[in-house]
Parts: sequence; C-alpha cells; structure tokens
Amino acid sequence: MDTEISIDLGRLDPEGETIEGEADIIDLDEEFVKPFGGVRYRLHAQLVGDELLVTGHLEQDFDLVCSRCGKDFDTTIVVDDFTESYPVDEKSREIVLTSDARDSIILNLPSYPVCEESCPGIAADVRQPVDGRWAALDGLITKKGNENG
Repeated sequence: MDTEISIDLGRLDPEGETIEGEADIIDLDEEFVKPFGGVRYRLHAQLVGDELLVTGHLEQDFDLVCSRCGKDFDTTIVVDDFTESYPVDEKSREIVLTSDARDSIILNLPSYPVCEESCPGIAADVRQPVDGRWAALDGLITKKGNENG
C-alpha cells in the first residue's frame, strides 16, 4: 500500500484524469481513535491555467470509542467534497496531496463519536457510596436543632 498520494504532472492528461487507489497516510497516536486499512481515494485532477484543481472522494475506516457508553465501534469517515487547488509552474513535476487528504479526513472525525443514535450511555448508579467515617455523626442532634423543633 502506498504511503503517499501524489500526481505526476508530466504524465497528467491535459484534459484531466481520475486517479484512484488506497494509501496508508493516517497515523494517529490516539487511544480512542484508531484508523485501520488505508485511505481509499478517487480524485479528478485537471490543470486550470497555472493551477492544478483536484476534486473527489476520500474514505477511511476507524475504530472509535463511543463517548456515551465507552464501547468500541467501527465507522467509515467519508469526504465526498474534497477540493484543493495547487499552484504549478514549468518547474513543477509532482504535486503531493497526502497532507491535505489526511487533514480532510481528520477534520471530518466526530468530536463526540456515538456508536448509534439510540445509545443510552452508561447506566447511572444512583446509590450513594457508604462512607463509615461519617456514621458517628448521623445520630447527633444540635442544640439549635432541638430548639426549633
């Protein structure tokens, strides 16, 4: 699997062309967000004046932790509107899209991932913990408390 997404300008069809593939470009050091597989991409690249316009589709599978219940779940992050423009000149040989594609996927990760909309979260324990250190005070009645009644 590739570790970079790039376009060779010397081989690019003047009418533009579509490139597709899979690249291992997301390496996160996060406990609760783990990518697996690579970024699958289908991109259209075309020279427009002195710029390379790249549009297309990106997707990446992730193992996430639900922010409500704490369970692991798998999801696919999809970016259908990837659009970037890169300046080119006669010296430009290759345009590397890796960083922009990676950023686009990461920016589409949910801030608070949820395994399913109906996830009830962690069941609340409404019982108060028993703390024996305060038990001796339970039977005390203050003078002020006796006077009022």
